[in-house]
Amino acid sequence: MQDRGLAAYIAELIGTLLLVFAVCTVVTLYVSTSPTSQTGSDFAVVGLLHAFVLFMLIIAFGQVSGGHFNPAITVAAAAMRRIDPVDAVVYILAQLSGGVLGALLVKGILLDEGRASDYGNPEVSPLLGSNFLGGVVEAIGTFLLVMAVLAVAMNPRARQEWAPLAIGTTLGFVVFIFGPLTGASVNPARWFGPALIGDAIDASDLLVYVLGPLVGALVALLVYRFVIAGPQYAEGAEPPTSDARGVGQAIKDAEVRERNR
Repeated sequence: MQDRGLAAYIAELIGTLLLVFAVCTVVTLYVSTSPTSQTGSDFAVVGLLHAFVLFMLIIAFGQVSGGHFNPAITVAAAAMRRIDPVDAVVYILAQLSGGVLGALLVKGILLDEGRASDYGNPEVSPLLGSNFLGGVVEAIGTFLLVMAVLAVAMNPRARQEWAPLAIGTTLGFVVFIFGPLTGASVNPARWFGPALIGDAIDASDLLVYVLGPLVGALVALLVYRFVIAGPQYAEGAEPPTSDARGVGQAIKDAEVRERNR
C-alpha cells in the first residue's frame, strides 16, 4: 500500500480541474443543446478530446499521484489496497474540488454559450427512457474504463508503459458509444462540477452519475481479481523474453506481495 503526500493531492486536484475544463469546454462547443441549433453534435471530436486529454494528464501527473482524476478509480484502488483509505478520501475531495474549479473556469470563459448546456453537465437522453437505464449505461462505461486501469496500470505483469495510451483511448471509445446516451461521464467528479455550477443537481442524477460509476468500478475490480489476475492475484512473472526480465518481474511481484500484507 502506497502512502501519498501533499504533492499527490495537488496533482489530483489540478489534473481533475484540467480534465473537467477540457471536457466541459468541448461539450459546450460541440454538443447541440437545441433542436433548432445550427450545428449538430460531434461526438467524434468529444471522444477524441477525452482520449487525448486523459493521456496527457496521466503522462504529466501519473508518477506523482497515480493519475486517478476520478473517484470511481480511487475507490477501486482503495479496495485493492493500492492506496490508504485516508488518502483515498483526500483524493476524492481533491477530485470533487477540481471538478468544481474546472466548471467555474468554463463558466468564466463561455458564460453565454455554456449556460444552455449547464456548462457541460451530462444528461440522460430520452432514448433511454429512465434514469435507471442511464445508471446502467454509466456503470458499463465505468466498468470498461476501470478495467483498463486495473489490467494495465495496476497489474505488475502488464506492460505498464502502455497505460496512459490504453486508459485514454478506452475513455475515448466509451464516449463514442455512450456519449449520446448519458454524456458518458463515467466519473462522479466530472458530473459534480458542472452540475453544481450550472445549478442542475437533481437527486435522481445520483443514481446515474454516482452510484452507476461506483457499481461499475467494483464489478471491474471483481473481474480483474478473479478472471484476469486469477488465483495468484497479480503475482507471478509473465512469460519472460529474457532471463533479466524474468528476474525483474519476480522482484516486482515480491514487492507487491509485501505491500499487500
